Amino acid sequence: MPLTLKFIGALRQISGNPQVKIDFQKGLTLKTMVAKVSVEMPQLGKIFSDQQLGDARSNALVLVNGREISVLDGLETVLHDGDEIVFIPVVHGG
Repeated sequence: MPLTLKFIGALRQISGNPQVKIDFQKGLTLKTMVAKVSVEMPQLGKIFSDQQLGDARSNALVLVNGREISVLDGLETVLHDGDEIVFIPVVHGG
């Protein structure tokens, strides 16, 4: 079963799709999956990491099967067959 990636709000516009399916690979971490998606969809790469710092921290709230990744293993969360990953843009104010 593939992984399902869902993009909410502005990320839907940036990705051009509300939902994308990608092939599952055993042992795949969220960090590796985000890097792969960033290469395939470079417009999202700027959202998913700090390009200047080379930092893989996401500038989006990320949920895996409805759970925010900070309560899991963060970007080191190991993904499983059929997981749903949702990306929600973070709104900054000032």
